[in-house]
Amino acid sequence: MEPDPPEAGGRGTLALYLGTVAAYADMYLTQPILPLLSREFGVGPARAGFTVSAVVLAIAAASSFYGPLSDVLGRKRVMVGATVLRSAATLACAFAPSFGMLVGLRAVQGALVPGMTAVVVAYAGDRYRPRELGSVVAGIIAASVVGGLVGRVLGGWIAAHAGWRSAFVAFSFSSLLAAFTLARGLAPVPVSEHRGWGAAYRGMLAHLAHPPLLGAFLVGASLFFGWIGLFTFLPYHLSAPPYLLSTELVSSIYLVYLAGVFIAPVVGRLSGRFPIQRLLAIGLVVEALGMVAALARPLPVVVAGLVVLVLGTFTAQAVAPAFVNTTARTAKGSASALYLTFYYLGGTLGSVLPGLAWQAWGWPGVVACCVASTGVGLLANALLCGRR
Repeated sequence: MEPDPPEAGGRGTLALYLGTVAAYADMYLTQPILPLLSREFGVGPARAGFTVSAVVLAIAAASSFYGPLSDVLGRKRVMVGATVLRSAATLACAFAPSFGMLVGLRAVQGALVPGMTAVVVAYAGDRYRPRELGSVVAGIIAASVVGGLVGRVLGGWIAAHAGWRSAFVAFSFSSLLAAFTLARGLAPVPVSEHRGWGAAYRGMLAHLAHPPLLGAFLVGASLFFGWIGLFTFLPYHLSAPPYLLSTELVSSIYLVYLAGVFIAPVVGRLSGRFPIQRLLAIGLVVEALGMVAALARPLPVVVAGLVVLVLGTFTAQAVAPAFVNTTARTAKGSASALYLTFYYLGGTLGSVLPGLAWQAWGWPGVVACCVASTGVGLLANALLCGRR
């Protein structure tokens, strides 16, 4: 049966975008303030990075749960409930008495993030016609860019002026507002597959035997490995000589994310005219070129390299989730969840391994580690995504 048309007035589309913004803002909140956390709790860069890796690891572990859950219970119910609970977890982070408690609460946040992010594309696939899906998914990806930008820039600004705990309080209320918008704006989509948990998980695992889907999963892992690795340890690079930038200035560097807001809708429209495999390859190559440019010493060249990196990453990321949704024949919620599981497993490794490279070889080690991840994505795309 063909999906219903989009919600009247675009309220539902706007709700999807706002829910996505809030989820990604919570996810990246601690990235620009890692040096502040290092000073307050007396921990080194690699350990401070646990406030990022704990979120990413929890997302990777929990994503595979939300796909089958949304297939069984319905997408809207899962997205609204998880967003409300994440608001409470975000508020609790503001009152963490120790670094260990903060890391634990960040993991709770992470376990609730995919209640939104792992389900939103599947909801769009249920609700919009195929000719509309590419643009809607590209808009969701653009919203994820805005969320990452808000978390880093606004979170860093609040932390610089009112302390890092105030940033968590502010973002807790933004998540609560997003939950209200989802509850009011989304139309319930009837559960189309009346299946139990066992059947739902069997449907999810069957996707791993489908080469194009497996290739897309590996592309997602490589994309996020390089992305989170570079941007997690960027504050240490820019706050050290010769730059010596303040927390507020480091946070402003993340404005390069705006390039992703513009490129994602453009690529969404191009996806109907060019093969997805070609767009994925172009995105990965451009991402790697941006990483290499970030090795330059002049700050303007570093920033330009980051812009190129963002353009490449979101060229690939704007089409990969829609590719997964249209390639999966059944259990689309589970397919989207598996993509995010791989995506965030890559991010988990990307928030740890480049940290070890930083301690051994500094910024060049971080960049080399992240560039290598794009090579994995290119191989997966070439060898698997085109197979039928």
